[in-house]
Amino acid sequence: MTQKLVVVGAGMASGRMLEHLIDGQPGDWDVTLFNAEPRGNYNRIMLSPVLAGDKTYEEIVTHDDDWYATRGVTCRFGEKVAGIDRAAKTVMAANGDVLPYDKLVLATGSNPFIIPLPGHDLGGVIAYRDLEDTERMMALAPGQKAVVIGGGLLGLEAAAGMAARGVEVTVVHIMGHLMERQLDEAAGFLLRRALMQKNITVLCSANSKEIVGENGQVRALVLDDGTELPCDLLVMAVGIRPNTALAQSAGLAVGRGIQVDDQMRTSDADVFAVGECVEHDGALFGLVAPLYDQAKVLAQTLMGEQAAFVQKSLSTKLKVTGCDLFSAGDFADGAGREDIVFRDPARGVYKRLVLEGNMVRGAVFYGDTADSSWFFGLIKDETDISEMRDTLIFGPAYQGGSAVDPMAAVAALPDDAEICGCNGVCKGQIVEAINGGAGDLGAVRAKTKASASCGTCTGLVEQVLALTLGDEFKMPAAQPVCGCTDLTHEEVRRLIKSQRLTSMAAVHQELGWKTSCGCHVCRPALNYYLLADWPLEYKDDPQSRFINERKHANIQKDGTFSVVPRMWGGMTTPNELRAIADAAEKYKVPTVHVTGGQRIDLLGVKGEDLPYIWADLNKAGLVSGHAYSKGLRTVKTCVGKEHCRFGTQDSSGLGIKLEKKLWGSWTPHKVKLAVSGCPRNCAEATCKDIGVVCVDSGYQIGVAGAAGMDVKETERLADVATEEEAIELATAFMQLYRENAKYLDRPYKWVAKVGLDWVKERVVHDLAERKRLVEAFELSQSIYRKDPWAEHARERAETYQPMADLTLEAAE
Repeated sequence: MTQKLVVVGAGMASGRMLEHLIDGQPGDWDVTLFNAEPRGNYNRIMLSPVLAGDKTYEEIVTHDDDWYATRGVTCRFGEKVAGIDRAAKTVMAANGDVLPYDKLVLATGSNPFIIPLPGHDLGGVIAYRDLEDTERMMALAPGQKAVVIGGGLLGLEAAAGMAARGVEVTVVHIMGHLMERQLDEAAGFLLRRALMQKNITVLCSANSKEIVGENGQVRALVLDDGTELPCDLLVMAVGIRPNTALAQSAGLAVGRGIQVDDQMRTSDADVFAVGECVEHDGALFGLVAPLYDQAKVLAQTLMGEQAAFVQKSLSTKLKVTGCDLFSAGDFADGAGREDIVFRDPARGVYKRLVLEGNMVRGAVFYGDTADSSWFFGLIKDETDISEMRDTLIFGPAYQGGSAVDPMAAVAALPDDAEICGCNGVCKGQIVEAINGGAGDLGAVRAKTKASASCGTCTGLVEQVLALTLGDEFKMPAAQPVCGCTDLTHEEVRRLIKSQRLTSMAAVHQELGWKTSCGCHVCRPALNYYLLADWPLEYKDDPQSRFINERKHANIQKDGTFSVVPRMWGGMTTPNELRAIADAAEKYKVPTVHVTGGQRIDLLGVKGEDLPYIWADLNKAGLVSGHAYSKGLRTVKTCVGKEHCRFGTQDSSGLGIKLEKKLWGSWTPHKVKLAVSGCPRNCAEATCKDIGVVCVDSGYQIGVAGAAGMDVKETERLADVATEEEAIELATAFMQLYRENAKYLDRPYKWVAKVGLDWVKERVVHDLAERKRLVEAFELSQSIYRKDPWAEHARERAETYQPMADLTLEAAE
């Protein structure tokens, strides 16, 4: 007989519980799922990559609408449960609906702790817990200021994500070093240094005093020493508290969390709890691994199986802003304890083992965490390490005195060694799944969930596959473009060229697309590939572009738009500045911002005013800066030898020539460029997609730099003597990137795949190929180099003249 199950909270723990339950007893449960958020289960661990721009929300959705629909789950998203009547076994929704249950699961999660500082209730003071918080941070424009209170993992991820978007971020931490619960002082210092290299200001031993505001909005954080930190947004990331309000109002036993037994049962036999809201044997839980263990136990309990939740020793393997960290056990100093420490400053590697007698009691690694599972096993099993003490710090591959095949490190791991911390999957479970027929990474994920959450253990899972299958194992192929096809980006590009597929319909037909019109993931990619490969035959499809590209302006969080005119090489004139000032006044632009790319950003333009502000700016000779596009955006320059006593060449003049040569071309991702007039590098040319450093003998051309979530110095492409050669090489590189890169790969990611030598051979050494690349780029430019502002201003002004009249009247 079907039982009614009501679940309150659609987070990761309850989502995993439903997977186990529905897979184990399909059709036996009538499930109603409430969630205060207006959406279902998504991977909160991956909010940081969404904030940084590396992923979209759609990519981190765990259970979409179709998943719930096909499994018969009734979803009541955006609705809270107002109360529970345990005697009647009913729950009351906020709208007054009363629903009966046979079993009830509370997965109410946790609430972020907000420090009750004066001013904590001002607008712009937020926590970092959900998608809405992430979107608030994403809405900040480059150059705006944010303060993050809290130097733990969550706070640092928030800081790094905002910094990657050009926001000026300061982290305020009350303790003496960052992540003090997971890291010792030395590792905390290395992490702080790495963050500061990413332009994040870090203040440790800093105590917050009050938050001050203006017109109801946050203006600054004041520290107890009187320091004032201006900010447009203040993020508190100082911890969480179990959300027990609903359970408490229902009369359930509540301590620090909702108290549960080993079967995840509350003080009511028909009410269960799971996730961050629970308290088990006095412990609370914030990491995902124990939550998933709880979810499995709860599902088994509901299905009538014997199961018990057991708290396990936990290691912490983290990735903060590109820095690998590992912490396990107790690494505090104490009597009878000694350290083994390995430091490699050049590589940014630090390893510390804390020994007591002949056992490892704690471990802290920074920069190299490859052997962390092995070391965690030594701590957990209290292994006697006396015979390998001399080489212990070097890991399992060195036991015996010298390095051996790296695969030996995986072979040395015992079956109970944890491989996937998020899902609590050990080596033995993965081997069992492989022996049971899971022959690739996808199959192992499906059977065990290993590497299905944050993904940091993927390489280790693949090593277990290779070790278990031997010669039968093949490294996994690249991921397909999307669910519409089994083909990778690289395969699609090759087939478009080799089969002369010149339309979207032809690609769908000839390459066996599973849907006739594609999806939001593949359509923009196909549109770009066709446009780049067949400029004469293919016509750009605006509906296959992201909204910012369709609107020719960046949409803001309040529905207004950002307008950024192009300023060639960062240079401008009084007439252009007057035109911008006049436009800002005429269209009542609330914010005028100088960007890091030496341009002026008009923020808060109404959508209906876009064609008219474009037209006014066009009259002054200003064109779109393509701040919204996958194409050339900024060209940053210093003033060079014309004004600076250190300048060796006309850097601003070269920057203008490069920008006028390269603008308007669609590329796989945005491209930023800079020209510095001397090796002092004031224009920061050594961290751009293309960078030119002027020297006495000519020009040093660098490519594949980065200054966002990843910070990477450019690689030297060539040294040339003339401006003409510099422009030619930059153009050829741009076209090679256009013709070969995967859609949404920045140049540094593409060069890492193909190798700089491959790029040099075609751009620098093969003169005939260089000439072809330049000509191909110029052909594309002759077709697609248009100022979209001018084009759309004319079209919309002609079809919507009354608004133009209204705008003019308002200006008068």
